[in-house]
Amino acid sequence: MDAIAVREGEHEPSVIDVPKPEPGDGEALVRTLRVGVDGTDREVLEGGHGEFPEGEDYLILGHEAVGVVEEPNGTDYEEGDVVVPTVRRPPNGENEYFERGEPDMAPEGEYHERGIVGAHGFMAEYFTSPAEDLVRIPDEQAPLGFLIEPISITEKALEHAYASRSAFTWEPESAAVLGNGSLGLLTLAMLVHIHPFERTYCVGRRDRPDPTIEIIEELGATYVDSRETSVDELSSEYEGMDLVYEATGYAKHAFQTIEALAPNGVSALLGVPEPWEFEIDGGTLHEELVLHNKALVGSVNSHVSHFQNASDTLGSLPEEFLDALVTGVYGLDDWEAAFVDDDTTIKTAVEFGAYEER
Repeated sequence: MDAIAVREGEHEPSVIDVPKPEPGDGEALVRTLRVGVDGTDREVLEGGHGEFPEGEDYLILGHEAVGVVEEPNGTDYEEGDVVVPTVRRPPNGENEYFERGEPDMAPEGEYHERGIVGAHGFMAEYFTSPAEDLVRIPDEQAPLGFLIEPISITEKALEHAYASRSAFTWEPESAAVLGNGSLGLLTLAMLVHIHPFERTYCVGRRDRPDPTIEIIEELGATYVDSRETSVDELSSEYEGMDLVYEATGYAKHAFQTIEALAPNGVSALLGVPEPWEFEIDGGTLHEELVLHNKALVGSVNSHVSHFQNASDTLGSLPEEFLDALVTGVYGLDDWEAAFVDDDTTIKTAVEFGAYEER
């Protein structure tokens, strides 16, 4: 079968021929419909993130998948069920995090991530998965089911951010999203339509005209150019933010958000920066955290409950927003276009097979 992979020593993906997988006990065979491409895939290709499966000289890419169960193999699924797979797997049998149903809280070395760290991904015509790591979604979500994984990342981050404020009455009104990539835009739409926040902002570094700025303003949010207003100036130029969601991986933002927060505010950090040494005013930032009850929360990955919530969220997002967000879905005849990253690209996916209605 065809799969899109990166070979050891290379930095560009290629189509390779691999055997069709056979489901083991407790696993289902899934026919892949679509797999999204995101920044993590590009980091894996660049060699800055990820790890090849043990004993393999290639890694099948892709962790944002949607597919159709082809062979239930004795699981509770039925042939034709539309499913999305979670990403993390135990590296060598079970460990305490997986036993507790909390793989998203496992530290490095205690997990594999399909398509990223130590395990092949879903960017192939078929994949297998343990039944407990599949989430059934409505049939009508088959075309955009690849968005459920990134939405689930925000579901978890917001869950943890709200939990950090649960000890007191917290009634947030303002929120800023740092980053106007696809994850930032999905999060902004969630803050506008699902929660919702009364005032929303999105911080980016793009010049007009730009499709992401158009989406931001169509959502009713305010676009902030960080080249003109830095993150730590948000509170003085606009207002203190009850919530800041960081999706840039720009290391300074983690500290600048402390100044951007309103009293009692929380910042959810999701970007993964490269090592970078720089100076900060540690005393002032420490004082801000203590005297104004502010919090920083790190969040990575997600699990079944977050995927389930993400399916509900996907069903509630406006169709016109989703149409603008997804800028290209490409078949195997022109799959390379899905990996192009330019100013017209927001969210892309590779299509391996068409969905056939039951």
